[in-house]
Order: sequence, then C-alpha cells, then structure tokens
Amino acid sequence: MNFSHHMDMSLHPSMNPTIPFSYNIIPSSNCGIISTTSNNNVALLTTTGPRMDCRIWSKLPQRILDRVVAFLPPPAFFRARCVCKRWYGLLFYASFLELYLQISPYRRHWFLFFKLKGVSSHIYRNNNNSPLAGPDHSRPTYEGYLFDPYDVAWYRLSFAQIPAGFSPVASSGGLICWAPDEGGPKTLILSNPILGTLCQLPPTTRPRLFPSIGFAITPSSIDITVAGDDLISPYAVKNLTAESFHIDATGFYSMWATTSTLPRLCSFESSRMVHVAGRLYSMNYSPFSILAYDMSHNNWWKIQAPMRRFLRSPNLVESQGKLLLIAAVEKSKLNTPKSLRIWGLQSCGTTWIEMQRMPQQLYVQFEELEKSCGFECVAHGEFVMVLIRGCWDKAALLYDMAKKLWQWVPPCPYIGTPGGGHGGEEVLHGFAYEPRLATPVTGLIDHFSIPFQNYTANHQ
Repeated sequence: MNFSHHMDMSLHPSMNPTIPFSYNIIPSSNCGIISTTSNNNVALLTTTGPRMDCRIWSKLPQRILDRVVAFLPPPAFFRARCVCKRWYGLLFYASFLELYLQISPYRRHWFLFFKLKGVSSHIYRNNNNSPLAGPDHSRPTYEGYLFDPYDVAWYRLSFAQIPAGFSPVASSGGLICWAPDEGGPKTLILSNPILGTLCQLPPTTRPRLFPSIGFAITPSSIDITVAGDDLISPYAVKNLTAESFHIDATGFYSMWATTSTLPRLCSFESSRMVHVAGRLYSMNYSPFSILAYDMSHNNWWKIQAPMRRFLRSPNLVESQGKLLLIAAVEKSKLNTPKSLRIWGLQSCGTTWIEMQRMPQQLYVQFEELEKSCGFECVAHGEFVMVLIRGCWDKAALLYDMAKKLWQWVPPCPYIGTPGGGHGGEEVLHGFAYEPRLATPVTGLIDHFSIPFQNYTANHQ
C-alpha cells in the first residue's frame, strides 16, 4: 500500500469515524496481499517466496498483531483499518490505545496550516460548503492543510465538527486549540484532528477581543494562558492582564484563577505564543523585544532581541527544546549583505547566538518573491517552514536543521491563490502538529468542562 502525495483525509464527527486517510493499493510481485478469514482473523496470502507463507503469518497471536499495528505511523494505521472489522475497531479498544501510547515510536514532525482571512484571523470557509450552497449546508466547513516534511507531501483535513465562528489559535500534543472570533469571555475548544473529538473548556473570566494564547500539553497536564486584548469598553482594547488554566493528573487544577499583570508598553501583534520548557514567549513590537512568561512563577519580563533595530518580520519558534528567532536583517551600511538569519536563545535566558544564515544566492531568490511583504515561520522538530505573505500559492521554503539543507517545496494543491475580500488579505497560518491516535490527557477536564454548546444557531 502506497500513501499517495495528494489525497484528501476527510474527518467527520462521529463516535465511529470513517477512515480519514485515502489510500491507493498498488500490487507488487514481491509482496503479499492481506485479506481476512470468515471469523475476521487476518490472513496473509502469499504470492511468491516462503517468507510470506500464510500458514505461518495467519496464525500469529492477536497480541503480537496488535503490537505490529501499534508501531505503524498514523497514515499507515488508517490504511490498515480497512483490512478487517477488528482492526477497524482498534480505535475504540482501550487496551490497544494503552498499548499504542506505550510503544509507538513515531514522532511525526508535521505542520498543519489554515487559510485565514483578514486582520481578525477568521478561518477560511470552504465555498463549496457555504450556507449559500444549498439547504444541506447549514454552516461552513473548516479545512486544514497537513504538510509532511519527510515526504514533502500535502494532505487535506476537514473540520466539520468545529462550530462556526471559531478560529485555530494554538497547537500542542496532537491537539488544536480553537477560540471564538467574537469579543467577550473566551470559551476554548480542544480538538484532535485525527479522531474528530472535541473538548470544551470553561470560559475565561475576562472579556477579550483577539488575545494571544499559549498552549502546552504533556501526557499528564494541560496549561493554557490567555493574554492581552482586554476589552475595557465595547469599542476599545488594551493589553493589561493575562489569565491561566492548569490541570494535571495529581488532581491539582486552576480554572482561570491564576491572573497576572502584563508589562508596560507590551504589544501582541503577532498573536503567537511559543512554549519552551515551562515558559511562554511572544514577540513585542515598537521596538522589537521578546515577552517572556514563567508559568510556574506567574511572572512576566522582557528580553532584548538581537540586532533589534535592523530586523524585519521577526518570528519566534520552538525547535528541539530551544527558542529560535528568525528574521530578515536589513541595514544600508551593514558590512554584510541583507540576509535571513536564525538565532537561538541560550540557557542563561538573555543571550542570543546566531545559528544559521540563509545562503546569499537563495536569499536573493527569496527576496525577489517576498518584495518586503513579510513572511511567517513555523518550526517543528528539526524542520522550519518559511511562507511568504501573499505568495504561498507559488512556493514555500523548508529548512532541515539536522542536515543544514534549504529547499523550495511545492505549494499546497488544495488552497488556491491568495485573494482579498471583505475581511482583507488572506494569510496562511501554520502550527507544529504531531498526529496522535489518542490524547488521554483531555479526560482530566471531563468533570470540570461545561456541557458542549451548539454554536451553529448563533453564527448563521
């Protein structure tokens, strides 16, 4: 079975979800074909060679077969679910999910992108599923675009279960955090894109417009910080406070009870917060600096940015446990040419070290496409993606820090060309995303979350 490069992965909200990964079966003379017996056991039909003898492989104990399946990466796992009823139902067996969490070796450093529209970052709605498309389409369907940097392949995800009027704001631990677009107390939703499951948090205590949201998931805890854009009146916002949500497996929880005062003259224009080792970081503008927040000590401070007077389009990202700053450097009297550089924050928390610089010939190509319009960066594991604003229909840059390799990657075939509209120019907003078949940590908030509300009627 080969996993093709351009295929839909449509997920639907259901207690018995359909297979989200489309696939192709390509027969080969050197491999066996998997089939099922009358009692739903797996039989491997041999084509050539004694190694594929069905008399051996069809008698493997079920516990061994489960371990083999648990080692599959998510795309291969969902392809394998079509083999028999039992494999299809593995997602609903607690014993298999526990085994998967214990032994699955795969850390897939993938990326998930959403097409947003306007400065308010309203998520793009697929026109084919708009409320105007017909009586069967009562609300728009959200779409995401999954990028696999290992195979340089794009896939499409459907988020039909997300209520209208919500936008993706953060990701961690295989979950996507969604926030309502309307001003007021923020009721956040956590979703697992692979399973189509949703978990709703209690609303924040303070009304806000478009706050910055930091999100950190571990196997035993959930931490969320909502900062800035306090609604001080129906027509004005100001960056005054932050509030935090925490719950862990020990039974300790704090539902928005931890509050803090933001530093003076802080700005969250990027709306991004990056989590690194228990701290959240965000770019501060005019002039450039970095806002840092220690979640355990509940305090904020500022860190000076390197070459802050000459930076353009600075982006903070997390990579392999380090905070990186990626920006273009421009100064007319600088001895070195214009460039795109990557700095890493050292363990002391105040010093930056330049780690990499884009090759000059590549930067010339990049600058010609970018035309000072700016760019967005997102990192995951050893990979960094650089997307030019307004040009993501042409190409994007992928940097492999382990191999020190830059390469142009093809644009996503599902998105189309950037365009304007009533909300303004469309942008592509990216998140680090690791597909996971199970996220048991969300069970911690089952006893505290309010019943899931139906937002559809309020956003038609």
